[in-house]
Amino acid sequence: MVQKRSNHSLPSKKVVSAVLVGMMALSSGTAVFADTPATTGASVTAASAGQFSDVKSGFWAEKHIYKLAAQGIILGDKGLFRPNDYVTQQEAVTMAIRFAGLQNKLSTDTAVALPENVVVNNYFKPYVALAFQQSLLNKASESAATGQKGNWGERKASREWITEVLVRALGKESQASAAASKATTFADNGKISASKRGFVNVALELGLTNGVDGNRFDPQGSVTRAQLATFFSRAEAYNNIKYDNSAEGIITGLSDNKLDLYVDGSVKSYALDATTGYFTKDSETKIAFTELKPYTKVMVIGSGTKAGYVEVTDPTVQLESTEGTFQKLSPGNILWIETNSTFQQFTYDAGTTFLDQNGAKIDPSAIAVGSKVSVSRETFSSAKKTVIVQVKSGIVNKTGTGTLQSIDTATKSLVIKNDAGNLESYTWDANSFFSYQNEILSPSELKAGSTINYTIRNNMIQSIELKQGVERTIRGSLYEVGANGSTITYKRDGGALEVKLLASKPEIVISGISAPLLSDLIADSTAGDQVQITLNPDEQVTKIEVLNRQMEQKRGASVVSYEPKTKLLTLMDANKKPFVVTLDDKTKLVYNTANPTLSGIESLLTTGRKVNVSYLTNRALSLEVIYQYDGKVTAIDTAAKKITVVTPGGETLVLPYSNPAVQAYGKSNASLSDVKIGSDVALVLNATQDAISSILLKSTVQFEVVDMNYTSSRITVKKDGVTSQFYLDKAALTGDNGQAVELADIRAGQILNVTFNGTNAAAAQIVKLTTGQITAVDSSAASPSITVKDYAGTTETFKLGTGSKIVNDAGSALSLGNLAAGNRVEVRKDESGNAVVKVLNVTTQTYWKYDSYAKEIYVKRQNVNDANLYTLSPGAYIHQGDTILTVQSLKENDTIVLYLNNGTIVEIQKQ
Repeated sequence: MVQKRSNHSLPSKKVVSAVLVGMMALSSGTAVFADTPATTGASVTAASAGQFSDVKSGFWAEKHIYKLAAQGIILGDKGLFRPNDYVTQQEAVTMAIRFAGLQNKLSTDTAVALPENVVVNNYFKPYVALAFQQSLLNKASESAATGQKGNWGERKASREWITEVLVRALGKESQASAAASKATTFADNGKISASKRGFVNVALELGLTNGVDGNRFDPQGSVTRAQLATFFSRAEAYNNIKYDNSAEGIITGLSDNKLDLYVDGSVKSYALDATTGYFTKDSETKIAFTELKPYTKVMVIGSGTKAGYVEVTDPTVQLESTEGTFQKLSPGNILWIETNSTFQQFTYDAGTTFLDQNGAKIDPSAIAVGSKVSVSRETFSSAKKTVIVQVKSGIVNKTGTGTLQSIDTATKSLVIKNDAGNLESYTWDANSFFSYQNEILSPSELKAGSTINYTIRNNMIQSIELKQGVERTIRGSLYEVGANGSTITYKRDGGALEVKLLASKPEIVISGISAPLLSDLIADSTAGDQVQITLNPDEQVTKIEVLNRQMEQKRGASVVSYEPKTKLLTLMDANKKPFVVTLDDKTKLVYNTANPTLSGIESLLTTGRKVNVSYLTNRALSLEVIYQYDGKVTAIDTAAKKITVVTPGGETLVLPYSNPAVQAYGKSNASLSDVKIGSDVALVLNATQDAISSILLKSTVQFEVVDMNYTSSRITVKKDGVTSQFYLDKAALTGDNGQAVELADIRAGQILNVTFNGTNAAAAQIVKLTTGQITAVDSSAASPSITVKDYAGTTETFKLGTGSKIVNDAGSALSLGNLAAGNRVEVRKDESGNAVVKVLNVTTQTYWKYDSYAKEIYVKRQNVNDANLYTLSPGAYIHQGDTILTVQSLKENDTIVLYLNNGTIVEIQKQ
């Protein structure tokens, strides 16, 4: 097996000459090779991909060709790369030797003996011989008679053969042996040679290769030069080779033709030209030179002082800033500022840049005493040199772009984060102008996070134009809901009609209506709902909240008569005052059915029937036949057999009963004695609506979802170790933000709050789970709390009242004293709104390997009885410090800290 190496020297001049000819061979894929450069007469020069005329900008493998060309692993042939030429086996071996950093072990003896049937051109013999010595090639399998045409070296390298060589070059033959018996998921798995299957599994696990169309691996398919460059480039993430012409550091100087790189305490300068390629670590697409930023971390690969390849490895600016009031300059290039009544001194030199409030360069002596200044120092060296001093105060007249950080309408002030990353604070007055897509906005419609263009005149905001909005709200009168439910039309006060598209599943909020739908809104040209509309950055409506309705409502009205031909309904209100409404096809109808129709409700509109009706003038907007009352029990008169409830709308009702059935979730023999003062109930009426026929006790229970049957709407849940089932077919379903969701959005492992009317589920809401790191613990007796930063970087504070619980992963109770900053926790709220904090298990392990099919992490046992296998959560947070990693980037013997939730990895912290 090839062992990993580091700090290899570059090839000698003699070997370089051989390498040049080898790359000429790679460029043609034919047998026109001679033994030495002298006999070929060819002129072959090292090249960056920018010098390859046949590698166009935007080519899919451009990044990898740039990189390997700059490293000297691939070279040019008269300005061409020929990316689509097929690679022969002897050429691939040559490239693998360079990739593995083994050039210094090459022998120049072309008379070296090779295994039987392994015939190669004289030039390639040292490379192939070394490949056998270093176990990049298997002597038995390569020398076996295959019946293929042509010499071994001149055969086209197949995909499975290249995969084996690559995995061996990475020193992962043992992993391949362990995975040899595992079938791949490819449709043509049976065509992969048994001896190669383990290598294919390892390559897939590391993300080095993929299948082709039709979920095939195409094991005998040929490999092009562009594909091979990509394979080896990606594989560099898994070796420890340090190429001498590569350096990683911080950009300290940047101009059109020069880059200064701070590396290990010294600065190295590189020349830049039109052939230099610029890329980022996480993207395959080339970036422009202008996207490079000073004081960010990059890797530079070059020949001598010429950079051929520059890759941004961390875009974070390595600076820290201090703001204060300028006091004076002292001899010795010392600058003094005052911060929070404390004086601080900063040393500067000729390399320090001084800027005024508009970003123009100034002399240090031009700074006036009392000016607000920002001093930026680099953080990557022990010297912490001062690099930028910028004046923040003074009369500001400027235009710029940035992001809104905060808005305070009370003080008419806001904070902007400009494109340089600095914060600017301004105020506005009556002459300030705000807009978005030529639409005038009010200050209250500005939202933090919006991308803006802004103009400042005399320190005051003159204008702000939203370029990329975030969520915002507007108010108006609802005019029309589109027939297909995809648009709404509304009118702002004194404005024209405006039309907006509805987002998928917009949230509807109407006071007094549980889980309202779009059809519950009242749109009208003169008396539509007064609404607050929430728009997302794409100007789509995500929420409609009814603020006021101009309609009249009558609850508990009695039917006097109904005329089917004219659709006239005569009613008597609770004060015995008659009124008449007209029903039409737009009237919203509610009675005891899932599919109400006008013809269906007509038979129920008999004299004395009690209904709830809403109407404009005499046009009925909604009509509900009362079959139950919801409310909170305030009195129970067992002698008179009457129950008093207060409805959500504040109405007090006194209803008689005789022998009502009582239903309560979790109790099979519920009776009237289970109904208490304060109970939330649904009182179902008898056919004549004059008495209670059954009492449904309302309750909310929190469950863990075990399974969902989407066909029957039946859910299997677990609570306190007990499993049960019920149906959600008639339940209103909402997500953790209160927005309506579908049954398909509910999945095993989620936590649900289910509200029951008796034994039937009336509503179910997904409970928000916050998983992350505790950043602060407030143990004060008055208001204990913890602050948690989740894996998306969002921070939230949870109050820990008397009803809160703190438990470990096994469910055992803990105290607040058991919590500390740095603990990983999962936080949710129980059905009563109290916080439940679960402290996650943590274990430090030595990484072994990852099974990408089973999504399992293997670690090395310290003791024979230790667990060595853990399931990886799909959304697991994998990182080293603040750098996010992929599971494929972990290497054998890495020390990793695992954070486990119910035995599943939710976080991996590489040490």
